[in-house]
Parts: sequence; structure tokens; C-alpha cells
Amino acid sequence: MEFAMPLFAAIIVAFGLIKRVPVFDCFANGAREGIGVLYRIAPTIFGLVFAVNLLRSSGAVDAVCGFIQPAAEFIGFPKEVVPMAMLRPVSGSGSSVLLTGVFEQCGPDSFAGRVASVIAGSSETTFYAVAMYYGSIGIKNIRHTLVAAIAADLTAFAVSVVTVNAFL
Repeated sequence: MEFAMPLFAAIIVAFGLIKRVPVFDCFANGAREGIGVLYRIAPTIFGLVFAVNLLRSSGAVDAVCGFIQPAAEFIGFPKEVVPMAMLRPVSGSGSSVLLTGVFEQCGPDSFAGRVASVIAGSSETTFYAVAMYYGSIGIKNIRHTLVAAIAADLTAFAVSVVTVNAFL
């Protein structure tokens, strides 16, 4: 298994050489284009990371979660998962840290742990994805994308509870 990536790279290079493609020139051009994309999207990503860290360190996330938790419990959504559900559309790594916290607090086989696992697998880092994809091609008007993506995330949150309840 440790030879899978080198073997894959060797196959690509060999195929390129057989087809008489200037492999290194193609690689260099692709790397150059990648750096250009990074240059265009970096300010957006830095701004997003700054905003997430600001909200987390200021306590705003905890305040919003405290406000939402009673309503979430009323509809059957585990209160331990609310912070993760709030952060998931913004930060994949931040929500993974909170997922680990749910596992440590409740256990991975608990209702909250299973709901958190389903959310992690079925929802998207919406704001990051929109910033990354639209920012990389210079689109500023995202129209209905954000509304549709957030609706999809909310659906994933609700269906995660229904799905876990169905299989317990």
C-alpha cells in the first residue's frame, strides 16, 4: 500500500511519455495555474478563518448555541451536537474538533455521537466551499447558492436525527 502513490505517479508519467506529452512542462504549467488560483482565493480564505476564530474566541458561538439548545432539545436534536452543527457550515476542521469532543463527552455509540457522525458525513462546509469555488473564478454574486446550500445543511441536520432514531 505504501507504493500506491509512487506507482500511480509513475503510471501517469509513463502514459504521458508514451503519448509524447511534455510531462514536466505540463506539470509546471499546472503548478503555475494553481499558484494563481491560490493568489486569488487566499484573501477570502484568510478572512473566513479570521471570522471563525473571532466568533469562537469572543464567545459568540457559545451564546448562539445557548440560545438554540432548548429549541433543539425540544425537537429531539441532541444539545451536545448543536455547537458542531453551528460550526460545520463554516469550518471543517473546527467541526471535527467538536465531533471529537462529542465522542469524548457522550461516546461514539451514543445517540449524540451517532447524530454527530452522520452530520459530519452528510453536510458540507458551505461557506468555505462557496468562498473557495466562487472566489477561485472571481464570481462575486452567488445568487441562490448560499440559500440552497444552507437549506441542504439544515436538511442534513434534521435527517441525521431521523436516520439515527430509525436504526437504534
